[in-house]
Amino acid sequence: MRNVWAHDALKKFYPSAYEQEVHHTYINLHALVDWYISGTPKQPCVKESEATAPASVSDTAEQSSRTLRMVTVERNGNILYTWKGTHGLPCIGLYDPHLSQNQLLYYFEEDVHIISCSVNHEKTLLAVSYCISSEETRRLPHWSGFRYMAILVEIQPINNVKVLKVVDTSMRVQFLYPTEGCHQFPESHLLVVSDEKYIELCHISVVTEDGNNVVIANTGHFPKDRIAEEVVWAQWDAPGQRLFFIIPKRSSCVLHCVQFYPDDHFKFVFEVPLEITLSKQTLSLVNLGCDPREDRGKGRTAALNLQVFTNKTGGLCLIYVHPFPVAQEIHYQVVYLHKGYVNTFKAATTKPDTVPLNTVSFIHLDSYIAVYVPNQSLHMINTRHPELMCYNLFLTGVDAQLNGMCSDCRVQSAWSSCAIESCTGIVFSVSVNTETLLGLLSRTKLDCERLAILHFVLLHHSQLENKILEWMCDHLSVCQSFDPIQEFIIASSYRKFSVEAIHLDKLLPYTSVPFWNEEIPCVSCVTEITDMPILKIGTFKGFWETFHSELEYMKVSQRRFWHSDSRRDWKKLINEVDTREKRNAIYQRTVLENSKKVILNMGTWTNERRRAPLLREEDYHDKELMGLMMVKLKDHLSLHLLHVGKSKIEQIVVDYVSKQLDLVCLIVEVSWKRYNVDPRAFGFQGKANTSEYYIFQIMCCISEAAGKMCMPLPPGYHTLHLVLGVRCLPLENFLHCIDSGILQLTEAFVIKLFKELNDDAKNERIKRSIILRLPERISEKVHHLWDHAVSNNLIAMKYVNQLLSRFKKRENELPRQTKPAQRIGFLPLNYLIMMLSDVEDRALNNPFEEDNIDAAYLEEIALKQTAVLLGLQKS
Repeated sequence: MRNVWAHDALKKFYPSAYEQEVHHTYINLHALVDWYISGTPKQPCVKESEATAPASVSDTAEQSSRTLRMVTVERNGNILYTWKGTHGLPCIGLYDPHLSQNQLLYYFEEDVHIISCSVNHEKTLLAVSYCISSEETRRLPHWSGFRYMAILVEIQPINNVKVLKVVDTSMRVQFLYPTEGCHQFPESHLLVVSDEKYIELCHISVVTEDGNNVVIANTGHFPKDRIAEEVVWAQWDAPGQRLFFIIPKRSSCVLHCVQFYPDDHFKFVFEVPLEITLSKQTLSLVNLGCDPREDRGKGRTAALNLQVFTNKTGGLCLIYVHPFPVAQEIHYQVVYLHKGYVNTFKAATTKPDTVPLNTVSFIHLDSYIAVYVPNQSLHMINTRHPELMCYNLFLTGVDAQLNGMCSDCRVQSAWSSCAIESCTGIVFSVSVNTETLLGLLSRTKLDCERLAILHFVLLHHSQLENKILEWMCDHLSVCQSFDPIQEFIIASSYRKFSVEAIHLDKLLPYTSVPFWNEEIPCVSCVTEITDMPILKIGTFKGFWETFHSELEYMKVSQRRFWHSDSRRDWKKLINEVDTREKRNAIYQRTVLENSKKVILNMGTWTNERRRAPLLREEDYHDKELMGLMMVKLKDHLSLHLLHVGKSKIEQIVVDYVSKQLDLVCLIVEVSWKRYNVDPRAFGFQGKANTSEYYIFQIMCCISEAAGKMCMPLPPGYHTLHLVLGVRCLPLENFLHCIDSGILQLTEAFVIKLFKELNDDAKNERIKRSIILRLPERISEKVHHLWDHAVSNNLIAMKYVNQLLSRFKKRENELPRQTKPAQRIGFLPLNYLIMMLSDVEDRALNNPFEEDNIDAAYLEEIALKQTAVLLGLQKS
């Protein structure tokens, strides 16, 4: 065996990410390495070094491209790959995606099949495990009988090759990487995983010679730690430097996890029993190299299809496909280790006689796991909120096809949003094609798919809010099982605030449908309680701190803040507008101060280019509802977020409520732009056009959604809604909307109505109908704006009411007066005259009286009102 090192031996390749054509689905695949050498696109080529490379090296681009295969992806993103070079001999290269550069690390002079390889962080050591082919063993003069070998190569520069193991079973090698900014030199640590079902950690010391040369210091046996034995499955998590493995027990098996640290120590983090029987299972490995071609199909690829996924929010899931070679239903389990329960899914297949289940692939998309069966189905499983089946997007047929991918092998997820096609060794970055997803949203007829798509887009793509709103404007009536406006407001608010504090994502609502009873076609789900992991470490850092907090929270009672929980208090507040609750000065001051903070914190007023004419008015009704929501939400968060200060909680509450109001303003703004409504529509002149009718309908839907959520509406909303109602509806329908609560009268609307409309017969009818429906708080401020008999009657009625209420309060305190001599046959009117006479006699001594109004005029008003009530006279 002879090795050659040539600096820049590979001519610089020009990788370019290209998007493969994908029809009727929402997953785009971008190849990370696209070969382009010497004007020949997508073909690799080796350029020999004049100083050190042999003259016989003359690889063809076609041969190199055909044998190109990805082997390992390191923690820093470097990709190790192999190809057949001179005379079909294997070479090992490294691609750095950050620098877009390729580097030749090593090549062999014998025909071997490379199983796994790994380079240390400093790029000074290369570990390789390989298999000698049958033809090669027959011609080797000193063949010892063992086919598998693991070696350690010094590559700075290439000097010595040290044999780690020579055995008759396959091995995998993997260097540990330190955290960013931490350099582990001069010692490296190498994991060795053997098909003999054991895992050990080798510690390798290196020294520098002649300034730059790095050589291995301990040339003898390396110190080793035995990590585990009797292992039947293992997975390497490169980003987190974690090793998951399963050891079978009598009736089940146990999942273990080992966390490796920058220095030479490691810790067993947890163990959890699994209801999976694997006692006779051959060793299965994930993210630890690949099988030799001679060994493929001999049990490894048909072995255990199981993988563990983690995400930045503390989620830890295990997904497992039941080993049926061909079935009419695919059974797969998702064990949510951070939740303590498991979902067992059953998905129907369309080609039960031809689809082997060993091609079922898992694709990691942060808080989602995609289960992909080629030409069959694509199931997006929500691991963050697995309790709701309606957030799992399940597609079949042409919608689930991923064109351009091999249908005969699995796709392996190396890390989040990255996948490896095992049969070709190509590395893909995986992303969601939002345009195709929005297209599916428009053409689907199922509420379960609409809700799943809305939830995915709103929680992961804030820049698409306007497009979602445009879809909502055209499809408000198509959703029967949920309200898209409620989902938009709640999900968008949840996305922003779920990362503000620990556990906040578990306390705020994330959906408008906490219960879902509809079935999803072609898939069923059974939920069972399972054991939670038993942690073996005392201190938690990084991911494990978040994971531990998830486990601790699952042990206590959980309660989210749902808007509907405030409905009882909401109705009580409305019904007690002028009762003792309102007279509580402290409560009233707190509510008003809270609402003032919310309004000042709204971002809507900073946008001077808005099209919808939302005024900066403050409606008293919604101000009080804002204050109530803040009080309830603050109490809820203070009860559970004991580690968060009061000022921080108060700021979260203010931001949360103001964010929801801003979202309502955004819906209105997008609607006005969508239908190109003229801002002059905010007036009473002229008739409404079709666009204004659409806007009025959308605002009615917003009001209905806010009412069901017990949520206030932003300042100026009711006034704009009322003006559109006058323009769009006949008077009878408009008044019916006011009486039924769809429209709420505001002071700004009444002032605008009285000032802009003259007193012709039609307008007088409108004004009279409105002023008779005004709440007392508004009426006492605006009745003087209209010089009309109706207003005068209201003034008189108000005055009499005040006098009667004051007289009733003092009736027991004042001496009784002589009854008037004049009597009328109608007893109610006679009693009223008597009361008015008593008031008139004490007018000069009444400390509450400030106005000088003739009693005879009051008697005249009383007679007229009584006659109207009896039907003897028209008003």
